[in-house]
Amino acid sequence: MSTREHFLRSEVQSGNRYFTETRSIVETAFYVNTVVSVTSLKEAYKLAAASPGTIITDMPIYRPEELGLIEDAKILLSNDGGVHGRCAAARRIFHESMPEKDKILEILKEAAYDIGKKKSYHAQCFIGLDEDFMVRARLLIPEGHENILYNWLLNFQTITQEYIKKYRHSTAYEEGDIYIFADPDWRHPDYPYGLSFFDSESNCAVILGMRYFGEFKKGTLTLAWSIAGRNGFASCHGGLKRYNIPDSKNYVMGIFGLSGSGKSTLTHAKHNGRFDVSVLHDDAFIISTDDGSSVALEPSYFDKTQDYPLACEDNKYLLSVQNCGVTVDNEGNKVVVCEDIRNKNGRAIKSMLWSDNRINKVNEKIDAIVWLMKDPVLPPVIRIDDPILASAMGALLATKRTSAERVVNKDDMSQLVFEPYANPFRTYPLAEDYEKFKKLFIELDTDCYIFNTGYFLDQKVTKEITVEGMENIVKGIGVFSPWSGVDGCTIMTMSELDNLDSPEYRTALREAFEKRLEYLSSIESDQMMCLPDEVYRAFEKILNNMAKI
Repeated sequence: MSTREHFLRSEVQSGNRYFTETRSIVETAFYVNTVVSVTSLKEAYKLAAASPGTIITDMPIYRPEELGLIEDAKILLSNDGGVHGRCAAARRIFHESMPEKDKILEILKEAAYDIGKKKSYHAQCFIGLDEDFMVRARLLIPEGHENILYNWLLNFQTITQEYIKKYRHSTAYEEGDIYIFADPDWRHPDYPYGLSFFDSESNCAVILGMRYFGEFKKGTLTLAWSIAGRNGFASCHGGLKRYNIPDSKNYVMGIFGLSGSGKSTLTHAKHNGRFDVSVLHDDAFIISTDDGSSVALEPSYFDKTQDYPLACEDNKYLLSVQNCGVTVDNEGNKVVVCEDIRNKNGRAIKSMLWSDNRINKVNEKIDAIVWLMKDPVLPPVIRIDDPILASAMGALLATKRTSAERVVNKDDMSQLVFEPYANPFRTYPLAEDYEKFKKLFIELDTDCYIFNTGYFLDQKVTKEITVEGMENIVKGIGVFSPWSGVDGCTIMTMSELDNLDSPEYRTALREAFEKRLEYLSSIESDQMMCLPDEVYRAFEKILNNMAKI
């Protein structure tokens, strides 16, 4: 089995990385006599349906029994008050030299004490849907937050007989189970936005004072990605699809981007039937750096409701909804009000049945990696042929904040920011991701592209433009031409491109690369974030070439 549930008595000692102070605090909380185990999705549904604040809609879940739910299960809706996004300001990553270490560890002990005085629920799930990678995760959460528990089990793979058999035959890794305890009611004056604390070496986390489900989803994935990273995989916050091409080699494309960048839309794009497409996932997967195969980590989809009006066919696959409104229709049924009418970042968990041709593993190597960015100097489709620059541009992925995030400084919403590999949940050095993606580009001959899904200069890059670029790449008919002196990069020729040779554009482009070099300089003293010198040299070379034009 992938992770270890139990240990020999001789292993329970100091020096074993599973028995750190952090893990001991977290795991011990699961054995208090006020903890009740929730062993099935049906049980979790009944608890959530009866929980204060839940709205039981009159919208039935599609094919519920196939998903492990009761026959007449309805879509449940819950709202989180004024909090409806993740908060990076609350996140802390454990390391021995962190300034807050002793203070936080004492806070965790107090939080565990408080949880022990309440009735709490313990649930388990699997993360990873193929025998190549499956890990067990456990969540402890107090009574009153049954919707979070239910959504967590919906989002990940519940413990079924089928998956127990798969888990028993899965690849074994020298890792312990993931343990997470949480208390959304926790408050502390020094942590007004809550506290999400991760000790990835011992596979445990604590989520305090936070009730938005996205914190629990991404918090759990953070630890699973860390395990994957230690065991020969590149951890991916993105989508992956396979184009099944008759009488030819299939084409596999990975699409990396933050929430709101278009990664789900592009992953699920059906191309009006022009391609037969299989979807691995649209948010979380891993790539083997040995053979390029990929494994999905979750069965379900945690998707925005913004683009899906109530009558939209896609809403047929809703399982639960968060941060949306409810109204009564003309037949007297309680139905969901979507499209972010109530508040920003309305969310829903959708069934895996949403994808016509869903798969849990892609055996073929990944043919192309796409970095989704929202930078107005970037043309709609760029190809990067230099593997160093290809991985470096992923490490300097430029975008803008979205409503999926709880941003402390509201001015940050309009600013261009760098989010390496579109993954703000990293608990290990950035250089490890850089080297893994560079290996894919060099040893497995994976191609690299940038899609600008925001504005190019003052023109919106529409979904149709981007999808056309994707199709041209898959067909091998895209025409690429040099890009304003940026060696190692070419741009796809499209009717939307003009003014690329104007002095104004070249000035803006040079400033954009200067910002990337400034960012590299700002992180060079941070051991978690610094990158190899070859990245600096690649950007200095580009700026030197631009100066000659």
